[in-house]
Amino acid sequence: MNLIPIDDPQDPRVAAYLDIRERDLVGRQGRFVAEGKVVLDLLLSTGRFVAESALVLENRLAGLQPILRKAPADLPVYVAGGEVMDRIAGFHMHRGILAIGLRGDQAPAEILLESLPRRALAVVLVGISNHDNMGAIFRNAAAFGADAVLLDRTCCDPLYRKAIRVSVGAALKVPFASFADAATFTATLDQLGFSQFALSPSGAHDIREAQRSPRLALYLGTEGEGLPRDLLARLHTLRINMAEGFDSLNVAAASAIALHHFSEAGGP
Repeated sequence: MNLIPIDDPQDPRVAAYLDIRERDLVGRQGRFVAEGKVVLDLLLSTGRFVAESALVLENRLAGLQPILRKAPADLPVYVAGGEVMDRIAGFHMHRGILAIGLRGDQAPAEILLESLPRRALAVVLVGISNHDNMGAIFRNAAAFGADAVLLDRTCCDPLYRKAIRVSVGAALKVPFASFADAATFTATLDQLGFSQFALSPSGAHDIREAQRSPRLALYLGTEGEGLPRDLLARLHTLRINMAEGFDSLNVAAASAIALHHFSEAGGP
């Protein structure tokens, strides 16, 4: 392993890690931050993204040996004491494990769709702007075997540090891509043989009545407003029935119920 001691928070070699929270807001020019042991493991083992470097608290290094061995031998692994690492990050880093990943070129959603198997479950997100919800939806997508997450351009970034952390690294595992226009995209999915269901509190049918088709796209919208009315008018709509007097769930919770239903309904 390429271990590099760091004793100066202003060392230019760790500039990508400086003031993490501030950089969350202004962007990282094609980079993202992976935080924590599980997330680092997924970054190094899935092969979807390239790791540029890692920054590890010195007392965490021994326990990370099996994970770091998955990295290329020349990957810079910066090692720092607690005070230095906190000054680099700009806050107390109790996990003590960070890495910088490279986004690479992101193919459009239409290209990702063409690569999916004949039997596929895709999650389509419209207007999801909360990073906690985004991360939780990716976690659910991974847990229930979704093949892809497809996002319209109004969604927040799945590779935002908090979204990756909440997803427990699933955002680095589940393939995702963006699309520009929902109307055009529904037509593309239809041409590729996808049944399309939109989840809504006012859905026409109870989700328990819905059957899994070989290729299925499940639409989820932002909390409060939900999916746009014109989109709901074009799709089959489903609801999750609830107790009288309560009309909706958090979108992340709803995604878990819906994905579980369709993963189970689809069988082996």
